[in-house]
Amino acid sequence: MKVICLILRREKISRHFKIVAKLGVLINFAQKGNKNSRNFMAKKKYKFNPDTLSYERVGISFKEKFGKIFTFLSSSLALALVIVVVFLNYYETPRSKALKRENQQLISQYELLNRDLSRVENVLAELQQRDDNIYRVIFEADPIPSSVRKAGFGGANKYSHLENLSNADLIIETSRKVDVLAKESYIQSKSYDEVLRLALNKEKMLASIPAIMPVANDDLKRTASGWGYRMHPIYKVRKMHYGMDFTAPVGTPVHATGDGKVVEVSGSKNSRVGFGLMVIIDHGFGYETVYAHLNAFNVKVGQEVKRGDVIGYVGNTGGSTAPHLHYEVHHNGSAVNPQFYYFKDLTPQEYERMIAISSNIGQSLD
Repeated sequence: MKVICLILRREKISRHFKIVAKLGVLINFAQKGNKNSRNFMAKKKYKFNPDTLSYERVGISFKEKFGKIFTFLSSSLALALVIVVVFLNYYETPRSKALKRENQQLISQYELLNRDLSRVENVLAELQQRDDNIYRVIFEADPIPSSVRKAGFGGANKYSHLENLSNADLIIETSRKVDVLAKESYIQSKSYDEVLRLALNKEKMLASIPAIMPVANDDLKRTASGWGYRMHPIYKVRKMHYGMDFTAPVGTPVHATGDGKVVEVSGSKNSRVGFGLMVIIDHGFGYETVYAHLNAFNVKVGQEVKRGDVIGYVGNTGGSTAPHLHYEVHHNGSAVNPQFYYFKDLTPQEYERMIAISSNIGQSLD
């Protein structure tokens, strides 16, 4: 019995040893599988199935895939934007450096141009001064008004589209100077064209300007009342005398004092009250002469005359108190003193004597 019991006990123990050995093999296999599963799960997702004692792969849905891709792209784009912003703010590209140098060069050129335009403005101002006070005076032309030279630069701001530019003040000032110089240069060129025309016509102008006395007056004895306030012979009040009177017998020839065209004779609708028979000659260049109180005419309207031609004869017509010639000179529509227009007839001494005679007579003859 003891032997049987020992045998049974030994078989029982050996069975237990076999079970333990199998469990050891399983434990070792599980440890190896766990280690391998970690490597697999690093790349793919697996789930352990206790029924089969194995790992089964878990599938990923389309939504999860799309979410991962979207997250990856969004984060990549955001990172790229951050990199670009930092790069643009703190680093300069070769192109941006080249543009900066070009912009600085343009600013320098604008500054140089602005200084050059200021010098041109000064030169043009001097030319305008000479034109108004020398050239146009020589040729008896009126100066060009400042309102004409500076016209067209007021009102609306024509440079508003430049105000948003960098260095806007410099650009606007330079643009304004260019526009002003262009306008003033154009006006000055037109003025020089007119001065040139006057210079070419100077000989004709000198022949046309009144320059002699209208009646023969070698000894100056025919000089009567001159320009200025005189006692009126009829009304007996002081009245402005806008011409000069020359006493002479009726029928004394009256001469044109410059080349021109006869534009009026007494009896036309424009004849002046009190002047009787008269002739008006247009000499051009703004000059007209009036010959009043004539006895007869020697010309007709539209006739061309030369200086010294006989245009009529002294008379006593109209508001005249004695035979004489009333003579007037008009320039640009206004009466001027005739005594300044006898330079071809009188020496300086004779001129002074004539002025003294005409000034001493206190009463006119018309």
